[in-house]
Amino acid sequence: MARLTILHYPDPRLRKPGVAVETVDDGVRALIDDMLETMYAAPGIGLAATQVNVQKRIVVMDLSEEKNQPLAFINPTLLEREGESESEEGCLSVPGFYETVQRAERVRLSALGRDGEPLDLEATGLLAVCIQHELDHLNGKLFVDYLSALKRDRIRKKLEKQARQEAHTS
Repeated sequence: MARLTILHYPDPRLRKPGVAVETVDDGVRALIDDMLETMYAAPGIGLAATQVNVQKRIVVMDLSEEKNQPLAFINPTLLEREGESESEEGCLSVPGFYETVQRAERVRLSALGRDGEPLDLEATGLLAVCIQHELDHLNGKLFVDYLSALKRDRIRKKLEKQARQEAHTS
């Protein structure tokens, strides 16, 4: 397993949508393992392949305290959205920023699992939020897109400044 590099906003590669996985094979499973290792190390609760510059429709997540209940969704599709809920979100691609975002309260997801088996999942609460957040990544959308232009611009400028400072010191 290997840790992958997480792209940071406003990197334009985060805007590239993921493409469907044709075959679930050992290469896809190895990518899932690398994504999980990267997510745990970050630390985070969800990661989309597009965040590590792999344009495939794959997301991983683990909401457990012990970090021992990994989920992987290949070619996920939201079948239903219901209700409204607001919660504070953060993102590994927008490090250090947390903002309130409105999402559906309940979702139903169709996807393939780690071994290519079809699955249908209904989710509420944090799992529903995480699913919507990660599927947005697969479509080239970030949680900052739900914010006002002023907030989004302020976050972008701060992250660009941090990146320049890091580049200057290394």
